[in-house]
Amino acid sequence: VLKLFKLLHRTRQEVFKNDTRALEAARQKINEEFRNNRDETSEEKINELLKIASDVEVILRTSVIQAVHTDSDKIGFLCCMQTVKGVDYVIFECQYQYLKLKKVVRSIGMELR
Repeated sequence: VLKLFKLLHRTRQEVFKNDTRALEAARQKINEEFRNNRDETSEEKINELLKIASDVEVILRTSVIQAVHTDSDKIGFLCCMQTVKGVDYVIFECQYQYLKLKKVVRSIGMELR
């Protein structure tokens, strides 16, 4: 449990580096979820919670996409593409999300860099 707790925090620090608001929100959520379940004694429930936490870590590492306002009419796009089993899939997903985001940004009169 402690190993997964620490892994989630390391992943949070990598994925949200330079974004203090997201870093703090993720830190609070991770701590809250572990604190809320610290008295759990059912082995089945503990295993289920560990599986959920592990899945969250993978999602954070492979699916987080951030937009950064870089200029009055530009938004930078940050995509975490850490190597996991299906690297091509992760890149494809990021490119798909980029195109989807690009349409939204253009609809409000801005552009992505």
